[in-house]
Amino acid sequence: MSSQNIYILGIESSCDDTAASIIYNGRILSNVIASQKIHEEYGGVVPELASRAHQQNIVPVVHQALEKAGITKDELHAIAFTKGPGLMGSLLVGTSFAKSLAYGLNIPLIDVNHMQGHILAHYIDEDGYKKPPFPFLAMTISGGHTQIVRVDHYFDMTVIGETIDDAVGEAFDKSGKILGLGYPAGPEIDKRAALGNPKAFKFTKPKVDGLNFSFSGFKTAVLYFIQREVKANPNFIEENLNDICASIQYTIIGILMDKLKLASKQTGIKHIAIGGGVSANSGIRKALKDGEQKFGWTTYIPKFEFTTDNAAMIAIVGYLKFLEGDFAEQNVVASARLKI
Repeated sequence: MSSQNIYILGIESSCDDTAASIIYNGRILSNVIASQKIHEEYGGVVPELASRAHQQNIVPVVHQALEKAGITKDELHAIAFTKGPGLMGSLLVGTSFAKSLAYGLNIPLIDVNHMQGHILAHYIDEDGYKKPPFPFLAMTISGGHTQIVRVDHYFDMTVIGETIDDAVGEAFDKSGKILGLGYPAGPEIDKRAALGNPKAFKFTKPKVDGLNFSFSGFKTAVLYFIQREVKANPNFIEENLNDICASIQYTIIGILMDKLKLASKQTGIKHIAIGGGVSANSGIRKALKDGEQKFGWTTYIPKFEFTTDNAAMIAIVGYLKFLEGDFAEQNVVASARLKI
């Protein structure tokens, strides 16, 4: 099977980005993403608006992906799509489109777990990027998820730690909202953190046993801190914004790294990979690379365009499943709370 020349279309529609990608024998030929700016007005993703935008975007995005790859739909060997987790309305658009197109072309349909996509994005053939050997630890960090996963093979994954409330992306966005920053706030906090003092203000790390995370208490601590300081000095945020952002980011990174260190110690695994939209954060990337010297890790950080929600990661999972003959039936349904 692996000696064939295989073209697979990947479709991602789990949240507010409509994406399509063509993969050819493990290499990405196109990776097209249509983002939805309208959610910025509301300070978060509005599910109904997201699903409507997917309906508008999916046909032109798929067409563009095929065009950029230089192939026609008749050359496709299979269609991979995000089954879940995600927003149900958004997932239904991608699922319905993929099922219809696969049926019309009489080619296999492949359902993909979005979180596995973030992890297996490391196996896209990309010059200059090394692939993690099994077993390795993957930390998936995004707006909706924070997990540490033990990966023993492509589809042999075990979640060994996860958030019990807010995800790390929510911690960034909700802290940013308290500070009056736009949505999403993570990139703005990251940019300002580089200009501030990370130890200017101290925030207590939530105490959670084992490898699980909690960020709701941290968010509340930031809120109470800002309320107290602004009461004493109405200009506090404006005068200290860079230092506040640096201190917030420093604390969040500390929470993540503490759990990752514990996971590595408990499992004895020194190969560490990250994935998910928040893995684009420069502070987290630096902390992970510093871990190579401090803890003897070998770290794996994906190409920037494969960190946020994208269809290339869906396409690589589709390719790996195609090689194993792992196909979905036409009666497959989306699952908003799909687990690894």
